[in-house]
Amino acid sequence: MELIKQIKEAETQAQKNIEQAKAQAAKNAQDQSEKHQQTLADAEQQRKKTIEAAVKKAEQQALAEIEDLNAKAEKNRKQLHGKSTDKIPPAVKTVTDYLKG
Repeated sequence: MELIKQIKEAETQAQKNIEQAKAQAAKNAQDQSEKHQQTLADAEQQRKKTIEAAVKKAEQQALAEIEDLNAKAEKNRKQLHGKSTDKIPPAVKTVTDYLKG
């Protein structure tokens, strides 16, 4: 009789252990799922930050290039103006002489 009682207690304890293991496994699975979701959210946030940083860097480089091109254009304009300024009076004289002619 005592042996049957011990067997029943062992079966009850085993069933309790199984239920606890199932509950713990479900909790672990939920924790892992939440951790996975958080990791994905963190990765997405990092991706956005990286993209924003790359866009900002590209904008800065573009502005620097625009400034450089504007400076070169202004230099070329001044050079052309300087070259043409010396040629304008002789050209005007040639045209007026031709028209008088």
